[in-house]
Amino acid sequence: MPERIQRRRVKGWRMPEGAVYVGRGTKWGNPFKFHDRTGGLVRHLPGKPSEYEYEGRISADGMRHDYFHPDGSVTEYRVRWATRQEVVDMFERTLTDPDRGMLGAYPSGKGNLCTYWTGGKRFVGELASVTPDLIRAELAGKDLACWCPTWEPCHADVLLRIANSPIEQEAGTAA
Repeated sequence: MPERIQRRRVKGWRMPEGAVYVGRGTKWGNPFKFHDRTGGLVRHLPGKPSEYEYEGRISADGMRHDYFHPDGSVTEYRVRWATRQEVVDMFERTLTDPDRGMLGAYPSGKGNLCTYWTGGKRFVGELASVTPDLIRAELAGKDLACWCPTWEPCHADVLLRIANSPIEQEAGTAA
């Protein structure tokens, strides 16, 4: 069974043959960052921090980003850092059920602009489309490497699950 491998910066360490690096800088990388100034924020209603959505605007932990309705009413939202698990969950949602804000952050099945490195060459603003079908086609049966510790939640776990699952399970109908 394919597994997740933690990349290391120690003398003599080599990535196993056939393993694929899926970290940031590749088309497989998670654009949602854990406690980073350029991402990793979510917004929620006061008193409901577990019911969150991606905060794609420039913001900071502890801020308010209210929604002003056309009828003049206002819904108050608070901004906070996403947990490591929420960052992984947002990555999975971009592949299976993205919301409008997430589509701007990740090259989902809708095909959005992205920047990534591949083969030592930088691609900026190229249209990329990372879909469950593409994940299955290119990553099925392969070990995946990322910098995340193996005991922590990681987007590579999502990629492994999608790459090695039947289409019926991905769509939510148990096989």
